[in-house]
Amino acid sequence: MNPDNLKYSETHQWARREENAAVVGITDFAQEQLGEVVYLDLPQVGDELTAGEVMGSVESVKSISDLYAPVGGKVIEINEALLDEPAKINEDPYGIGWMVKIDVADAADYDKLLTAAEYEAKL
Repeated sequence: MNPDNLKYSETHQWARREENAAVVGITDFAQEQLGEVVYLDLPQVGDELTAGEVMGSVESVKSISDLYAPVGGKVIEINEALLDEPAKINEDPYGIGWMVKIDVADAADYDKLLTAAEYEAKL
């Protein structure tokens, strides 16, 4: 079940609003499809991201997948713990498995994202 307090992209990323920032990660569905995550390539703090554009990649024992920014803006923090232990994404994709925090450039980006019910309907 996907948390109702998050917004979702069709590319299986989620975003949680925290004031002007968004905490971003991949959905439970995405981590299940990937299998055990073994490597993560995240943007750097200070990078400018565009909503819908590639922001990094996630590698599992099965495949490598691009990560897409659900909202645009400047990266203000990355989850450093994941670089050493990327499997935390499998354990808790909505909690300790968050990936980046973005200072959101345009709050309208949230309006383009899906609710939990809309996302689940697309799965």
